[in-house]
Amino acid sequence: FRQVTDMTWDSEGNTYISDGYINSRVAKLDKEGNWVGSWGEYGTGPGQFNNLHSIASDNHNNIYIADRGNSRIQVFNSSGKLQRIMQIDVPVPAGVRPPIGNTPAPGATPGPWASPNAPWALCITPGPNQFLYVADAFPGRIYKMTLDGKVLGWLGSAGKTIKKFGGIHEIACPSENELYVAELLNWRVQKLMLHPTK
Repeated sequence: FRQVTDMTWDSEGNTYISDGYINSRVAKLDKEGNWVGSWGEYGTGPGQFNNLHSIASDNHNNIYIADRGNSRIQVFNSSGKLQRIMQIDVPVPAGVRPPIGNTPAPGATPGPWASPNAPWALCITPGPNQFLYVADAFPGRIYKMTLDGKVLGWLGSAGKTIKKFGGIHEIACPSENELYVAELLNWRVQKLMLHPTK
């Protein structure tokens, strides 16, 4: 392994590892820790990766990959067969700054902190009706999505105060309306209690 970013498990106890920064692959181990195999390589095509930054699994053992450098989420079955590719296409409000560095000029290639809607962290809620939460660094939002990629809503922006985020690096969602968000730049974890009926 070279610069692993995250791990997840399926219902059979298999482990999936996002070997993200260098190897650009997903590695699979069985519940005893034995090597099963891997899939993926560096690139921009389907099934290829540019910095796998987070990984999660749903109740049907589908594996969701935050393909950060390609600004997309790729979904595979437990054998590594590509099921679908999802992208978040929510406009960035004018004047929003990334959590660190300058805002890229119009038409410029953004850096890792300023790639709009690029997924940095994923989590999938438990239960029969699951949701996917996805965090980006710019503009610093958390998105609630269906497992087939429909954006249901979002919250937040980049910043240092409460309810703002500085480079979300991991997210946990033990229930649909309870999130724990770990921030790289702000050196903290925020607990969020969502109130969608208000």
